[in-house]
Amino acid sequence: MNIRKANTCTGHRAALYALASGRTARHIRSAGGDGWIVEWSLDDPETGTLIASVETRVFSLCTLPDPARLVVGNMDGGVHWINLSEPEKTRNIRHHKKGVYDILACEDRVFTAGGDGMLTLWDAAAGKSMESFQLSAHALRSIAFSEKRGELAVGASDNTIYLLDAETLALRQTLKNAHNNSVFSVAYAPDNRYLVSGGRDAMLRVWDLENDYSPIFEQAAHLFTINHLVFSPDGHLLATASRDKTIRIWDAHSLELIKVIDVMKYGGHINSVNRLYWTPEFLVSCSDDRTIILWEISI
Repeated sequence: MNIRKANTCTGHRAALYALASGRTARHIRSAGGDGWIVEWSLDDPETGTLIASVETRVFSLCTLPDPARLVVGNMDGGVHWINLSEPEKTRNIRHHKKGVYDILACEDRVFTAGGDGMLTLWDAAAGKSMESFQLSAHALRSIAFSEKRGELAVGASDNTIYLLDAETLALRQTLKNAHNNSVFSVAYAPDNRYLVSGGRDAMLRVWDLENDYSPIFEQAAHLFTINHLVFSPDGHLLATASRDKTIRIWDAHSLELIKVIDVMKYGGHINSVNRLYWTPEFLVSCSDDRTIILWEISI
């Protein structure tokens, strides 16, 4: 496997926590502690464009199917509905009682995961909440969607993964003690056979969706918290990001560790790696060190 640092994007003034798609397939968006939402061109990543800002730290970011519209979650539980083409329609709704840690768009619906343990379903077109569910007494940290299974997976700080029917939001299964601490990230494998999770306990775990969610793999994947994990577009690779400042690349089928991207060998991040986003061309990472790095990965 060949790994090359293609570019480093700088300009943010605080730690970065969120990445999302941009206005075209050749753009990405970032947000973090400075409250800025910045768009970067993959063809000219030297300079970003400030497209919006909020008054407090941004924890989550989601671009809607209309790329002029995006949803931003802040540290105070606010959900910002930003309309770049019609700014007068931009609104901030103080909804969750604590931070909004993840946002997921599913066609005409949006889900927000709150630090108050509440999962909220929104009408994407109207930007209005439709239903809220108290899943946990602790923070909800991550959401994943399987279209094939019609299912949502929600990772929480009570060490639990909740599996819900995506249409009715009925609880299908509860994986208690899925991790020894907060479940920071969940992702469905592209073949929909497995659910992968990572947590504050630094463990990587895999759950068999065809066998009643039984655990089939676990490994101490990092030295510290796994903040995020994401599959490559072709489904062959899995990347994990950690507070130990590294990104690790795994074979998505065998779960064999292939590479460790660190500062010494590859010029990686010097602080916690908080979020990943995989485009057809680059693996994109952002960090507490205020930078975004574009990685070229080839086998």
